[in-house]
Amino acid sequence: MSDKTALVTAASRGIGRGIAKRLAADGYSVLTLDREAPVELLPREVYLKVDLSDPQATAAALAEAVGRHAPTRLVNNAGVVRPAALEDVSVKDLEAVVSLNLRCAIQCAQAVLPAMKAAGLGRIVNISSRAALGKELRTAYAATKAGLIGMTKTWALELAAQGITVNAIGPGPIGTELFHAANPPDSPKTRAIIEGVPVKRLGTPEDIAHAAAFLLDERAGFVTGQVIYVCGGMTVGLVA
Repeated sequence: MSDKTALVTAASRGIGRGIAKRLAADGYSVLTLDREAPVELLPREVYLKVDLSDPQATAAALAEAVGRHAPTRLVNNAGVVRPAALEDVSVKDLEAVVSLNLRCAIQCAQAVLPAMKAAGLGRIVNISSRAALGKELRTAYAATKAGLIGMTKTWALELAAQGITVNAIGPGPIGTELFHAANPPDSPKTRAIIEGVPVKRLGTPEDIAHAAAFLLDERAGFVTGQVIYVCGGMTVGLVA
């Protein structure tokens, strides 16, 4: 692998896969960390099988990844939802969401920092969500996605002087495999979701990948600590 290497978590499907494909097209080598292998490997892609909900397994996979390669780009994409109304949120579910959505992101960032510092260049993109601004049945998820934004801004301040930028993307509703499985195209619920988006369509993994590619570019060194909501206009008027 070249030194233009990106580590992307949960990159075998959905948004992560869209990002991995875009990075490969832009000339990056891609380290994919996921429980399931991609259907087909991309050029210069290395897949590491790992359950990122397990801190020990995550540590082992990261040690292997950075021991063999020197990633200067990181996309923290792995996440879990566990929807529930406030009165139904369990401690077990809360701990699971915090572990994957926040703990994993911290572990990944810590693992790639040595290579970034050695190169004098680093780009970290955290995949947050519009739910960070509030969404029904998302107590644990919204809390962690808002926490990811807080970590983004904190890391941006800590790492800026070392040539490392840290930004976040907040996707709106994205038409991934999981979304379509849960929301058939002819369902009234699906139509209501689309009608609630000002641009009148679902987002695509490619939409998120395009934003990520910009933030990961070496030329984006003057952008750090920011949140880009790729949401078709849903958050207009909601962001302070």
